[in-house]
Amino acid sequence: MQSGMPEDEIIVETQRVGDILRVAAVDVATGTEVVFQAPVSASRASINRLAASKLRYVMRKLYGDAASNP
Repeated sequence: MQSGMPEDEIIVETQRVGDILRVAAVDVATGTEVVFQAPVSASRASINRLAASKLRYVMRKLYGDAASNP
């Protein structure tokens, strides 16, 4: 990430599907998207943390260590 740029801008969308939440998260800078399921009882904060973690994992796989933020 270039200096002066906001870190980890992520858009998180949740949709209830029966007894689960379908969560889609997109990294704004790269357009990288992850989709996962979470329990309906999960807090918004825990969903956001998990989304950021999953995005970092996928971005490291796609772009190497340069994509990870220390």
